[in-house]
Amino acid sequence: MDVLLINVGELATLSYGDIRKPISGQHMADRNNLILEPGHSLLLSDGLISKIGPEEELLSEFAPDMESGKSNLVEIIDANGGAIIPGLVDCHTHLIWSGERSNEIRMRQKGLSYQDISKRGGGINKTVSSTRKLSLDKLKLIGRKKLQESIVYGTTTIEAKSGYGLTTESEKKILQATSSLNGKNQNVLPTWLGAHDFPKDKKISDYMDELLHEQLPMVAEKKLAKWVDVFCEPGWFTLEQTELIVLKAKEYGLKSRLHVDEFVDGGGLSLAAELKCSSGDHVGFSNDDSRAKAHEAGTMQVFLPATPYVLGKNLGNGIKDCIDNEWNFSLATDYNPNCQTLSLPFIGSLVTHRLGIDPLAALVACTRNPASTLNDELVKPVGSLYQGGPADFNILKSSLVDYWCQTPGTSPIEKTYFSGHVVNS
Repeated sequence: MDVLLINVGELATLSYGDIRKPISGQHMADRNNLILEPGHSLLLSDGLISKIGPEEELLSEFAPDMESGKSNLVEIIDANGGAIIPGLVDCHTHLIWSGERSNEIRMRQKGLSYQDISKRGGGINKTVSSTRKLSLDKLKLIGRKKLQESIVYGTTTIEAKSGYGLTTESEKKILQATSSLNGKNQNVLPTWLGAHDFPKDKKISDYMDELLHEQLPMVAEKKLAKWVDVFCEPGWFTLEQTELIVLKAKEYGLKSRLHVDEFVDGGGLSLAAELKCSSGDHVGFSNDDSRAKAHEAGTMQVFLPATPYVLGKNLGNGIKDCIDNEWNFSLATDYNPNCQTLSLPFIGSLVTHRLGIDPLAALVACTRNPASTLNDELVKPVGSLYQGGPADFNILKSSLVDYWCQTPGTSPIEKTYFSGHVVNS
């Protein structure tokens, strides 16, 4: 039976213009074109939104027999005045890993840098040694638990990287676990990040050879990932090594997303633009020329504000610069052992409360914009609400859309729908 949602507060469709393309600049906060006033309803059919329109019209057409909130023709769902926003889209996570590193905060407080901690046996390689020991079933269990956390915060589409295996077999297990999770309660899209770090038990040249001639061919042959990623930072993978991996991946038909310019302006975003990568992520220290270049190339800049937050660093001016210059950007959680949050509403809180970003602009950066880099791998575009589109959305605990990111520490979500079914209530 079809479902008709009534008594809806504000409705953020975010569907203005070409829904496959991102929105930039002040258009991200255009309430007239992106939000419908209260009084509209949604009709859901076979996992899709079959119609959006004024409530009176939809009731008259699809539930003329409604009495006391019930109809024999459609299932009536009362949103109790709650605002509706699209399902949130988290385009940068390290979802599956083992190896707790909470002790590293004391190291940072004593003045040690991320690089210093890595050299002392902490960082990525510490997590790698623990993750390698886990079975495929245990990795799947970890993934399921983490996905359930993200659902609580309204995420219906999530990108998930490997990268804590750093051997062909371990990377395969992580990607197999990730792929097994797709489509149950969320879209789960895997990225191969074998080039996350250099394992301590191998020479750099040997590991590069493994990446190019063992791991990458395996990932492509078994179709375990949608993208490749490289931690392109001084002290990790160089620009030249990154380019080699990305170009080799292209030979296999794989697109790329890169970690760049997290600690310094290392030229990573500029390279991502030259290689026409789907995204350049972190980008905290990228220069304006690189940002403009990325925008022109169609390379999304993905800011991960929770990472500098947990590292005790300034959030920077990059997001404001992008808005002022109408450069496309997105936001994501960067869930990982150092940044243990899967809450995109918390990310929205950081940029609205700390940087003064409009809540609607922050919502666009957590839905439609990141979705534009993922939609090619999905049957229908996500990130906005439109007739014929996936019924992936959240009902908020408020009638106002802006509420979505104004409750740091608790979820603003009343219910989450994925493919027309309630997955969080």
